[in-house]
Amino acid sequence: MAGAAGPPLPPLLLLLQLLALPAGRAGPGESRRGGERRSAGSRGAERRWDSGGLLYFQCMRTDGWERGFWDSGGSGGTRGLSCCGVEMFGELRLFTCSESVRLRQPRGRGPVPQAHPALASCSLGSSLESSLRLRCGAGSVPAPSRRLWEWLYSLYVSEYFSQSAQKLSFYSWYGNAKLFHFHVPEDTVLLRWLLQASRGKGPECTSMEITVHFRHGAPPVINPLGTRFPANATVRPSYNISITLSSAVQNTTFVNVTTPAAGDWFIAAHLPQAAGRIEVKGFSTPCPYMFQADMFVLRLTDMPVLEPGVPMPHTVVSPAKPLHVKVFVPKHAAAMRFQLSSCVTSEQRACTVRVLLGSITLPQSFQRSLTCTGSTNCSLALESPPWEKWLQIMVESLGTANASVSVEMLTTFTVCRPGSSSSFLNFISLNQSQAGARPGAAGSSAGAAAGAPQNTSGQRSSSCLQSQPVVREDLDVVSVRYRLLNGPSVPVSSLAPTLLLLNLNTGMDSGGSLVVSLLLNKTSVSLANATVAACVSAASPVLSLNATQNCSTAFSQGYPLSVSTSSAEATLIVLYPQTDDWFLSLQLLCPRAQGGCAGAEGRVSVFAYLTPCFNDCGPYGQCSLLRRHGFLYAGCSCKAGWGGWSCTDDSKAQTVGTQNLATLLLTLSNLMFLPAIVVAVYRFYLVEASVYTYTMFFSTFYHACDQPGVAVLCIMDYDTLQYCDFLGSVVSIWVTILCMARLKKILKYVLFVLGTLLIAMSLQLDRRGVWNMMGPCLFALLIMVTAWVHHGAKRRHCYPSSWKRWVFYLLPGITLAFIAISVYAFMETNENYYYTHSIWHVLVACSVAFLLPPRDKHKKPWAWPQKLTCRYQICQNDREELYAVT
Repeated sequence: MAGAAGPPLPPLLLLLQLLALPAGRAGPGESRRGGERRSAGSRGAERRWDSGGLLYFQCMRTDGWERGFWDSGGSGGTRGLSCCGVEMFGELRLFTCSESVRLRQPRGRGPVPQAHPALASCSLGSSLESSLRLRCGAGSVPAPSRRLWEWLYSLYVSEYFSQSAQKLSFYSWYGNAKLFHFHVPEDTVLLRWLLQASRGKGPECTSMEITVHFRHGAPPVINPLGTRFPANATVRPSYNISITLSSAVQNTTFVNVTTPAAGDWFIAAHLPQAAGRIEVKGFSTPCPYMFQADMFVLRLTDMPVLEPGVPMPHTVVSPAKPLHVKVFVPKHAAAMRFQLSSCVTSEQRACTVRVLLGSITLPQSFQRSLTCTGSTNCSLALESPPWEKWLQIMVESLGTANASVSVEMLTTFTVCRPGSSSSFLNFISLNQSQAGARPGAAGSSAGAAAGAPQNTSGQRSSSCLQSQPVVREDLDVVSVRYRLLNGPSVPVSSLAPTLLLLNLNTGMDSGGSLVVSLLLNKTSVSLANATVAACVSAASPVLSLNATQNCSTAFSQGYPLSVSTSSAEATLIVLYPQTDDWFLSLQLLCPRAQGGCAGAEGRVSVFAYLTPCFNDCGPYGQCSLLRRHGFLYAGCSCKAGWGGWSCTDDSKAQTVGTQNLATLLLTLSNLMFLPAIVVAVYRFYLVEASVYTYTMFFSTFYHACDQPGVAVLCIMDYDTLQYCDFLGSVVSIWVTILCMARLKKILKYVLFVLGTLLIAMSLQLDRRGVWNMMGPCLFALLIMVTAWVHHGAKRRHCYPSSWKRWVFYLLPGITLAFIAISVYAFMETNENYYYTHSIWHVLVACSVAFLLPPRDKHKKPWAWPQKLTCRYQICQNDREELYAVT
């Protein structure tokens, strides 16, 4: 099982290797694999291993020590030995000293020196050598009579996988969760997750709780917000742990899984629910919370294989070292029977062993346990074992520490033959069986066929299931449609289940939603009260459907469905289905009191497909395709207060009236730019008026397009509207401040054009950066202050000189501008956005009307120039700037 505590003694001893892995031996994304090489020495007196991990071996000696980890290298008759750990008489002992022991092998036929007294001074080295060379025997003489050690060895290989750290986000939808994807190899006996979380050191960093979810086969289905899932969706809670970052800057957590299932494993991490405040990029510095997941595995090489139908003796050396074996489950296996017999201990005592069948999967594990006591036979029967997979079996002794146990194991399979021999699927299966079995499975398949006749009492008939050919049609990324070759309607009888294969084992199908819909043809059912029971399961089908069947297989729990004449439709949604072969089993069930059920038959229309987001997230959501290191998965981002996995939870949803009100406020509030446009035109600031008109137009239609729900109007692409809105807002501020500076016209218009080009470039680089607005504002203010100081020094009095201009125009305009910036930067949230942002529109537009400088005193508004006549005219001096209050 998974947890923070360590596993039993042998896995714990092996984990010492994982904790002591040296830097640089395995980089991120790389794995350490060890291979075994045996030299062709004389009569087996010398064995060598070149391994990426430590060699775990056993030695039968008379001087007291039995088992240990050795790390050494040497040549000739002298070698240095460094011991990492020793187990004496089943008790684990670790040594940490700095002395290196050197044992000298004598030349000739002298005996090997006694090594165990020196082991007390062995050291736990800081680094582990990758090359191991062990020599058994007396010096260089390879005589069998000089061999003092009898070898019973097992080689474990350690592998290390790592992915780069990711910055965590507060959770509002699935895209905020950071996903890690790992692959666990076959024959893994121990899996250790190393979870490292850290935070920044600034004052904005507070205590935080990080939630980490685990799942085998597919990304975990999580629900931190407690929202509702769509109807007909099956949800099983994920396995999760919490990591708290309080006073410590870093936190390291270990999670151990013994005998984990091979294949894809996923980890998802996220922070608590987001506060909902809209933060302007650059105004505040968020605290960085980082998370990294590393995976260590221990894999057993040369794991013994059980041949079906053949009794095989094995020995459990001690309780500290369990026995690991595996058996291959052939296709069409309806049942499996495991039998353990002839249990004898080396001390002639009562034999007690525990057998664990299957591997651990998260969030749910269906590992089967069997305890055998004494020499009597004990067995375990499994219905619907996983097809075409290796099944791992672990046998551990529960007796005394220094006693070995001998057992005999036997596995047999009951094979179910499909009834439709002429179907497309059976034709393919027949061709595959004639071409040859899969690598590593030939012995098992042959054994299963040979062992099948031994179970004649439990043998099913040849028509125990009816297969229907199904074709997988890939439509797009995480989008698959399944088509039945014989049409969407399939026959269902009460004699044998009808089986459909849904292939989801490409490795890229677990990021969507599997939808299965059934529609019963009422006219085809010969019995009025009959019910069609269905089961959707992974790895192996359910071959026995009845009223008490809970849709479970040997190591998994399926998803039940049923249709009848009273309820002819049924739909099942499997969120993030695990990577595997999925099966749909259908069978007709009749009431007990109704006769003639043997010949009853019905027809059911089956529709199955894989989609990125169910119902495309509905009208109030957006389906987003997410990616993590080549793995693609989809999630729904909801709007207008809607929530849930597919945006179907309306508990906090906005009404249609609220949506219309939000759209009207955000669009009509831009009409407050009309007074500013009128003032600019009246005072002959035509360029400024054109900019305000541009801003009002695009801000209105951008917010009309940005709204969720039904009140939406987009006159052009959303991204174009957004860019034009941001550009018009910043340029309006730029031209207003430069207009207040009262520069020369040629200089003012040059700055208008140059500033607009630079603003357009900066918005293209980072549209939401605060300095895209603050930078032009500060630079324009610097120009304005410089110009005002120049005018004041030239006139030798304050500029502008009129107190009425300050009291009735400048101070109200500046106040409105500061209030608008405060509302925009610190008060906007997702809930109040529609009216706080509308207030921002009103305040900014009103401040522009107050801050625009007056027209020249001698320039009459919109007066046609007098015609040229042959008389004297009074010339006005345009160079004199009076800045009078109008």
